[in-house]
Amino acid sequence: MVFDLPTIWSVVIATGIFLYVMLDGFDLGVGLLLPFFERAEDHHVMLSTVAPVWDGNETFLVLGGAALYAAFPVVYSTLLPANYLPLVLMLVGLIFRGAAFELRAKATRTKHIWGLAFIAGSVQASFCQGVVLGSLLQGVKITSGRFTGNAFDWLSPFSVFCGLGLLVTYATLGCGWLIWRTEGQLQARMYALMKPLSTVLLVVILAVSAWTVLAQPGVARRWFEGHNFIYFAPVPLLVLLSVFGIRRAVDRQQDRVPFVLSLVLLFLGYSGLVISIWPYIVPPSLTIWEASSNQSSQLFALIGVLIILPVVLCYSFMQYRVFRGKVRDERKGYTDES
Repeated sequence: MVFDLPTIWSVVIATGIFLYVMLDGFDLGVGLLLPFFERAEDHHVMLSTVAPVWDGNETFLVLGGAALYAAFPVVYSTLLPANYLPLVLMLVGLIFRGAAFELRAKATRTKHIWGLAFIAGSVQASFCQGVVLGSLLQGVKITSGRFTGNAFDWLSPFSVFCGLGLLVTYATLGCGWLIWRTEGQLQARMYALMKPLSTVLLVVILAVSAWTVLAQPGVARRWFEGHNFIYFAPVPLLVLLSVFGIRRAVDRQQDRVPFVLSLVLLFLGYSGLVISIWPYIVPPSLTIWEASSNQSSQLFALIGVLIILPVVLCYSFMQYRVFRGKVRDERKGYTDES
């Protein structure tokens, strides 16, 4: 039996990236929502919901990056030079955010400052991830397998809009997460935020989709050529249904459904991205087969992933299971030690 290793690796990496965006997305979203709340008690509860899991969520970013290097090393000589500045700023934001989270838990007089640092790191990391996504969608200049653009090709109105759009996406995820994990007055305020956030997210999805189709003829052909639109039509229809479902769940005061449907929205947006660029790993010219390493290297690394990935998934599942349930203000938490 012959296996298409580049395709298998594409699925592994795409899954790892989605798991990162899904899991780290909601705790970045919690950081984005903190400025909308002034009470220290609210900040304590909001941060306590992610304290046991936030650092574990970033495991999938490491997994995706390492897998990308093992299976598609050419991507590192094309995509990375095209996005050095936003990628470095993203990592700085994640590091700064992580340090701020830990130091805030220990600080007394400077707790407010480290809280602001946590917010700033969350905004910076989220925005830069969106900019890199926009840069990928608009295409990277490649000649003979090498990046031939300049250091600021990533900077465009489209990439900046994608950065802002990802802020809205993560804020919506964070709001859904907090509806699920909190109660009382804080949960009521999250319910009030969820409707406008989901509406703005729908506008962002529609705007990015239309902008991409109008600016990229190849993407337009992928969606509308022949019978393709009939096959792909469920994606935009499900997006509309998901937003309607979120609003309906908020009206009914359901606490888990808004978060679940916000994850569905994220998955649908991610599916649209994959549909738009497949089989290019670096649009518009580098396919997964052209960028792949040799088969022996891919096979060796795949064996390691098949051993490690189930372990990572198991401990991730266990940490969410152990720390399930509502977080209350009277509970002494990791984020407010004294």
